[in-house]
Amino acid sequence: MIKNIAKINDAKKAVYTFFNKNVEVKVNLGRNKELTYRGKLTGIYPALFTVSPFEKDFKGKTSYSYSEFLCGTVSLKALG
Repeated sequence: MIKNIAKINDAKKAVYTFFNKNVEVKVNLGRNKELTYRGKLTGIYPALFTVSPFEKDFKGKTSYSYSEFLCGTVSLKALG
């Protein structure tokens, strides 16, 4: 399924509001599994964004596409 360009651009704008901020990332891994970690959103690229985790020994995925954010597989929450 091809995503609507306007919605992808809205997702990019929403992610950009978290740029260089500390965030809590929740990733739905399927089968009732969820990964939560904290980090800093350090990279905004045309097709994806990256989060640098605070934990030095983190062994998980740290780059996500905007479609994952749009579909709700990945959610971001600002830490205050």
